[in-house]
Amino acid sequence: MIDLARLRAETPGVAHRIHLNNAGAALMPAPVLQAMTGYLQREAEIGGYEAAAERAADLDRVYDSVARLVNAARDEIALVENATVAWQMAFYSLMESIPLRPGARILTARAEYAANYVAFLQMAQRKGITIEVIPDDAAGVLDPAALEAMIDDRVALIAITWVPTNGGLVNPAAAVGRIARAHGIPYLLDACQAVGQMPVDVEAIGCDMLSATGRKFLRGPRGTGFLYVRRDWLRRMQPVMIDHAAAPWTAPGEYTLREDARRFESWENNYAARLGLGVAVDYALEVGLENIADRCRLLSTRLRDGLATIPGARVHDLGPHPAAIVSFSLEGRAADTVKAAMAAQGINLSTSSPGSTLLDAEARQLPILVRASPHYYNSEAEIDRLLEALA
Repeated sequence: MIDLARLRAETPGVAHRIHLNNAGAALMPAPVLQAMTGYLQREAEIGGYEAAAERAADLDRVYDSVARLVNAARDEIALVENATVAWQMAFYSLMESIPLRPGARILTARAEYAANYVAFLQMAQRKGITIEVIPDDAAGVLDPAALEAMIDDRVALIAITWVPTNGGLVNPAAAVGRIARAHGIPYLLDACQAVGQMPVDVEAIGCDMLSATGRKFLRGPRGTGFLYVRRDWLRRMQPVMIDHAAAPWTAPGEYTLREDARRFESWENNYAARLGLGVAVDYALEVGLENIADRCRLLSTRLRDGLATIPGARVHDLGPHPAAIVSFSLEGRAADTVKAAMAAQGINLSTSSPGSTLLDAEARQLPILVRASPHYYNSEAEIDRLLEALA
């Protein structure tokens, strides 16, 4: 179902490197690059405000594209600078908007991302909220039954990362959503590493808020991201910061918050990058998220199977159906040394430090890991070339 030759022809970067750092920032396809450079050229020719006015309809359609990507309504989508901004706007706005009972609790996953967890810690210091980690099952996956047993009327929020940054674990986002919905608990899902490599349906998942980036598996530009907020939560959440785009100044002593998710946006943004994000979303939708997921699974399985044949190599991924983030170590070789050695051979990898997922790293005594993240435009030959180089 994947026309690999066409996809690689439309990915200029494959001519220069074997890029296996898509969990960091993927190679943009040519249509994304062309949309952005064309827009910037037009800004240079006629001016920034004038270019935005000229392409207003195209820029507005980005909301429709993102909404289609996650099966939401366009008024539930805010376009922001990155996934962290999206997550922070949702989290802090929620914490300031809902009544917190004495002993309020946040339930999260063991492999929660550092940026999210330090926000939990800050809220614990400010408001006395307790942070509690949902136990994993025997396979290292978040256990929905354990989550159900933790629910009481003090749970203020369930917030988990769907696909953690440090490996291929895929947490059961939809099972968590069913529990959250059944008990009326708000549910914030970090989908930063999921969007673009697998189908994402907020209705099927049951999350109330979802944050994502453009630069990773979605293959968009850096400095782009989006926030989904379910419509019934929009009415209950006051943004922690506003400007006159989020809340027009309607009288000398009054402002009126927007009714849609754009209440979480600010007025100024990178229009060229925003346009590129929209093209990246459309590109992924054209290829097909099911096709992309199948291809990612095939390539990451090939890589894990190959690593199993290399003496001293150890894969550290969890779960029965891991995603396309392969974390591993080589006995006697530091992760940074492996990354540098591969870079010298034209292969892009990354590393994952314990501090990015501290609870999981300490529980499993993980060192700094090497991280390889193939994507659907990578070839089998590129996977084999990496394995040869590692061996």
